[in-house]
Amino acid sequence: MNKKMLWSLLLLSGTQIKAQIINVDSETRKQLASQPPVTVQTAVGPLVLEPPFKSESAVKNSKTIGWPEGTTPKALEGFVVTRFADNLQSPRWTYVGPNGDYFVAEAGTRNSANRITLLRDKDKDGIIDERHVFLSNLNRPLGMLILGDYFYVSNTDGVYRFPYKVGDTEIKANGEKIISLWEGGYNNHWTRNIIANKKGTKIYISIGSASNVGERGMNIEDGKRALIFEANPDGSDLQIYASGLRNPVGMDWNPVTGELWTAVNERDGLGDNIVPDYATSVKRGGWYGWPYSYFGKIKDPRWAHDPHEDLVNKAIIPDVPLGPHTASLGLAFYTKDQFPSKYKNGAFVGQHGSWNRSQLSGYKIVFIPFKNGEPQPPEDFLTGFIADEAKSEVHGRPVGVTVTPDGSLLVNDDTAGIIWKVSYKK
Repeated sequence: MNKKMLWSLLLLSGTQIKAQIINVDSETRKQLASQPPVTVQTAVGPLVLEPPFKSESAVKNSKTIGWPEGTTPKALEGFVVTRFADNLQSPRWTYVGPNGDYFVAEAGTRNSANRITLLRDKDKDGIIDERHVFLSNLNRPLGMLILGDYFYVSNTDGVYRFPYKVGDTEIKANGEKIISLWEGGYNNHWTRNIIANKKGTKIYISIGSASNVGERGMNIEDGKRALIFEANPDGSDLQIYASGLRNPVGMDWNPVTGELWTAVNERDGLGDNIVPDYATSVKRGGWYGWPYSYFGKIKDPRWAHDPHEDLVNKAIIPDVPLGPHTASLGLAFYTKDQFPSKYKNGAFVGQHGSWNRSQLSGYKIVFIPFKNGEPQPPEDFLTGFIADEAKSEVHGRPVGVTVTPDGSLLVNDDTAGIIWKVSYKK
């Protein structure tokens, strides 16, 4: 490695950062690009990864044009797609309450509604009869949870809980902030998800990194970002459950093994085709590599001067690669019986879609089959969100996925303001 590479360090606001990454110069990029691909053995088979800088990183933002009257996403044969709810403002996430009420977090990167809307199907015919503003004046809410007499909301700045009774259509009481979380960061990693274990004795909160690969200094990352927390329902005994997860969002429990699973957005800037996003089981105390390595022990060249060998050597290989820059966010295991048997205990993943790839990637729902609790290669489930690849036009962008009490699948299309319902026609 030449001196220019060693000493070409990133600066932030004109101030040198202690934990620094390297600007990789053109000569070194060519050398890295000439290396052979690396094959990694994942839980679903071998994954061939091109070397860093083999392809150029591109910027290609999509433009949402909406859905023409009478059109829907494209489902597989036997499935029917209908509008479950529309005219929503960035409906990013849906949570189903114990009485079948649907709570929708309306929040976004810009012009966020900062509210939760309640949708109610009173006669259980699959059609929404009531709509209420359930909570307002929030701060980019995403994850929601009902435990006991509390309604939990994970805002970007922390986890709050509000007094709640089943059937409430509005909460006016002030919430209690039980866990403070760290705001801000690269590419607006503002989402905070929350789930509970089956006994309701612990809660789990996911929080993404404040940077792409630690370029703002690891002092704002370590122990605070790019991880999943575990805590008691009152917020006490906050501990790191797993770390080295660049941007974990969707979380759910494998119904066969009981393992926690999450969907993770990987890093940018190494090329068009790397690094793949992924879904993975989450081991207690597990380290997944970010920012020093990816897919196990593949070192990020931007940390070549300070490789953190001890952490690289213990990095866990994620289970299921989901394609580069797909923005895989939503994750839900299917435990109902409406869909054909192949879907039982498998997982759906919502791919919000790329902004930094020469060809649009993601913009669909994929399904990960599971056999005896073990993942199999993913396959497309719901497509048709891309309207015109050449013009970078999309009808919408899928994100959250939620299984309903009747066994249908809800898909939150946040940029189109629609929640789609996917049902199986027997």
